[in-house]
Amino acid sequence: MQEKRKADLAKRSRYYQSLTDTSLLEPGIPNYNLLNNSYIVMIMPFDLFGYGKYVYTFEAYCKEVPECRLKDGATRIFLNIHGTNDSEVSKELISFLHYLENTTDEQATLSGSKRIRQIHDRVCKVKHNEETGVKYMQAWEEKYYEREEGMEEGRTEGIAQKLTEQIQKKLLKGKSVEVIAEELEETVDTIRELMEKIEGQKKD
Repeated sequence: MQEKRKADLAKRSRYYQSLTDTSLLEPGIPNYNLLNNSYIVMIMPFDLFGYGKYVYTFEAYCKEVPECRLKDGATRIFLNIHGTNDSEVSKELISFLHYLENTTDEQATLSGSKRIRQIHDRVCKVKHNEETGVKYMQAWEEKYYEREEGMEEGRTEGIAQKLTEQIQKKLLKGKSVEVIAEELEETVDTIRELMEKIEGQKKD
C-alpha cells in the first residue's frame, strides 16, 4: 500500500522485486530455474500512470519485437483505487479496492463479497492485536518522509546558492546574461530571476 504519491514508486517496485528474488534461492545454488514466479503488487489511492486503469500489469518484453516476451516469471502489478475502466475488471476487484480505501464494517458489507468480509474480519483482528505496532510504524514512516523532504529542500537551496555565487563571479567579469546562461547551462529566465534576487539582497 502506497499512501503518498512519490516519484520513486516504479523503481521501488524494482527494488522489492530484487529482494524477493534474492530470498528465493539458497546460497551456492546456481540453478535459476528453481526461482518461483513472483508478483509484486503495489496498491495506490491515485493513478500513477494516468490512463484511468484499475490494474497496470508489467512484464518484460523485447523492444524490437513487442510480441516476444522474456518469460522470466517476474510480474509487477500496480492497482489504482480510483480507476475508471469498470467494464474491464471484475466487480469484486473494484469493491476490494474501494474497501482498502475505507476499511469499515459498512464498506465490507456493501461489497456483497464473502471474500472481502473474510478479509475484513482478519483486518479487524490484526488492528486489535497490533494497534501499537501499526501506530509506531506510521509514526516512523512519517518521520522518515519529513526528514527526506527536509534533506531535499536543503539540497535544492544548496544548488541555488552555488549557482548564485557563480553568477556573481561572472557578472564581475562583465559577462552578459545570455553568455552566463550558456556557460551554466541554464535558461536566460532562470539567470535573470537569480540576478534579481542578488540585486534585492544588495539593497537589503
